[in-house]
Amino acid sequence: MKASNFHELVIGTPIISATCDQLQKSVNRYLPDPATQCQYSTTASMQTRLGTKISETVKRKLSLGARILQVGGVEKFFKQFFSVVEGERLLKVSQCYLSTTSGPLAGLLFISTDKVTFCSDRSMKVFTRKGLMCRIHYKVVIPLTKIMCANQSASVQNPKQKYIEIVTVDNFDFWFMGVSKYQKTFKYLEQAISLA
Repeated sequence: MKASNFHELVIGTPIISATCDQLQKSVNRYLPDPATQCQYSTTASMQTRLGTKISETVKRKLSLGARILQVGGVEKFFKQFFSVVEGERLLKVSQCYLSTTSGPLAGLLFISTDKVTFCSDRSMKVFTRKGLMCRIHYKVVIPLTKIMCANQSASVQNPKQKYIEIVTVDNFDFWFMGVSKYQKTFKYLEQAISLA
């Protein structure tokens, strides 16, 4: 596979509610239990996990900003990294963290008239079938027609820590935390789902 084709790969590890008992302990470190609104780890450990060291944050944001500028803006970045159908419009872009089984992953959440997508700030090392190492961005693509519902949640300990859960019709859960402009982003998400 050519290196230029790697940006087209979609990599995502959604959490299946019904079959993830063995992963539940690791997931609960980062996410609330929607039924019980469990408490979270301490603020200090959450901040460390979310990478709030100033130098790392600035470096990551500069890198992402440079990439967006290089392709000609956020909309062109979206079109380059995700397949766009005719007439599809980008509605909202927000910085956030996607919860994964290995911890929160920083990136951008895109809401369009056709889908909800996520692209990580940093690239990850992956290996091809031939054993060659390459770097690609972690991507998630959720067609709006496959979304059963979107829910809001907040930390019991710290109500300022808010989360967005997207549940798909095939019982996959995607959790986004640290969403910039949380209320506005959720409003666009609800609007996009209702029009799908």
